[in-house]
Amino acid sequence: MSLAIGMITIDSLDPERLGRWWADAVGGTVVAENEGYFVMVSLGEGAPTLGFQKVEDPTPGKNRVHLDLAADDRTAQAQRLVDAGATRIGEHEIDGFAWITLADPYGNQFCVASGY
Repeated sequence: MSLAIGMITIDSLDPERLGRWWADAVGGTVVAENEGYFVMVSLGEGAPTLGFQKVEDPTPGKNRVHLDLAADDRTAQAQRLVDAGATRIGEHEIDGFAWITLADPYGNQFCVASGY
């Protein structure tokens, strides 16, 4: 028996808005909205789906699971996401591997890196 990632799910007070934001950010497609309680974003065949579920009380503090996005030009892609409503948290480098940490419009942190 083997396991594969089928979906990465993010809690949200407004899953429709956040799901559309992420679909635009990564070139995905909203494939199900389920009356605003659960939104699914397809990233294409073979890729996991992003899910956004409505919660009345999101987990406080930094999210425990986050997305690491790959980009040829992390600086340009991070700026594009900031222009679209993300917040820049910081930039980091360890042993030549560099990434930029951002937060989506609801505060969920994620990273953009080059060199995967």
